[in-house]
Amino acid sequence: MSKLFSPLTLRSVTLANRIAVAPMCRYSADDGFANDWHLVHLGGRAVGGAGLVIFEASAVLPQGRISPQDLGILKDQHIASLQRIAHFIEQQGAVAGIQLAHAGRKASVWRPWEEQQGRVEPQQGGWPTEAPSALPFDPSYNTPTALTVDGIHNVIKAFADAAVRAHQAGFKVVEIHAAHGYLLHQFLSPISNQRSDQYGGSFENRTRLLLEVVAAVRQVWPDDLPLLVRVSATDWVGGGWNADETVALSRLLGPAGVDLVDVSSGGNIAADIPVGPGYQTQFAARVRNEAGIPSGAVGMITDAIQAEHILRTEQADLVLLARELLRDPYWPLHAADALNDVTAWPPQYMRATSRKSPQRPSIDYSQK
Repeated sequence: MSKLFSPLTLRSVTLANRIAVAPMCRYSADDGFANDWHLVHLGGRAVGGAGLVIFEASAVLPQGRISPQDLGILKDQHIASLQRIAHFIEQQGAVAGIQLAHAGRKASVWRPWEEQQGRVEPQQGGWPTEAPSALPFDPSYNTPTALTVDGIHNVIKAFADAAVRAHQAGFKVVEIHAAHGYLLHQFLSPISNQRSDQYGGSFENRTRLLLEVVAAVRQVWPDDLPLLVRVSATDWVGGGWNADETVALSRLLGPAGVDLVDVSSGGNIAADIPVGPGYQTQFAARVRNEAGIPSGAVGMITDAIQAEHILRTEQADLVLLARELLRDPYWPLHAADALNDVTAWPPQYMRATSRKSPQRPSIDYSQK
């Protein structure tokens, strides 16, 4: 058996393989509610053979939405629409996860494909933003209000409340979003966090909010279900959050109850990033091997052999695919073919299992 198609167990949850659908914002929700578009989009990736399907960044507070069309898990009414899709994913043999998020200073902006870009003005449905410090991400974004300590405590409670809703919706995995320049990453990085209180300055203070969010979520999230954290390993600029700090943080996340660190990078400031195949796996390898916690690798992983190599060389325990799964929802099935492995194709697709051999499974459909 290939490493890519070996199971991965995190607490009581066993993934059928080590392929995960990375959270990808699609900006297609209605007032935060998941809809038929999400059912087809996410359900299709489960049919396509991924072991773990993680729903996109789902806002824990109204002001934490990136765009007005973000998915939400900020009120009990959102549970039913999420539950329907999570149930379908599990019926396909995959595990359903959800990413809990707050956009901070990167909130209240237009969807990427809109003619208008930058901040959404209040008269157009936008809202005031909040962050560690009153520093805009970009001149075209809102200048945020610096969160008070009471506001920080409200954020922590919102993450915990969202985790309760995630469990009620039937998710088996929760991921806390602390990457890509969103609120928790903003607190980690000295570029965006210039506070002088207990949440700013030193490494201990800058990591305090994330660790408090993890503790609050772990307290309400069932002990037998895994908790993931996504981090940006580096800001890719001097004076920003860096890979050494990511390793040090990861050493704290394991004892705090985190089961896997999903390692991405960038997003907090414009930077010259050396993008290329597997360009972020070096950071996942450091987290796994220096911090002693399972890691997930993401970023331009497009080939089955490449994914297998990442796992066999112990750079990561899980590979997360994003754009490649937009191009090919059935990438896991094709990867199994490329690795000469055996994987469970949906019975409805059994006739198409392999193009390498003229032999096809013989199924008597008249008896079905």
